[in-house]
Amino acid sequence: MAYDEGLATRVRDLVRELPGMAEKKMFGGLAFLFQGNMSVGVLGEALIVRLDPADTEAALAEPGVRVFDFTGRPMKGWVLVDPEAHAEDEDLRRWVDVGVEYACSLPPK
Repeated sequence: MAYDEGLATRVRDLVRELPGMAEKKMFGGLAFLFQGNMSVGVLGEALIVRLDPADTEAALAEPGVRVFDFTGRPMKGWVLVDPEAHAEDEDLRRWVDVGVEYACSLPPK
């Protein structure tokens, strides 16, 4: 699956200054890893966000957020944020911050 280059650029602009951030093609999309841990990514037009598994249900209650079910099994701690929920810059920044903050809480790989 291809990924939205425009969304990837918007995410890249938000994380490029963070030391330890790298890009890697994953899941047929593009992932942004902080010290080896995925924080956010782009899959099609959706934003993949990695978050504390305890926060998954609250995130899923938000409009435009759905389960990340890449393998046929829903993944706790991962959500997809549809375009309508990240179209505005402040919304995208909020979701990227969620992913980056969680990745920062994990030990480096």
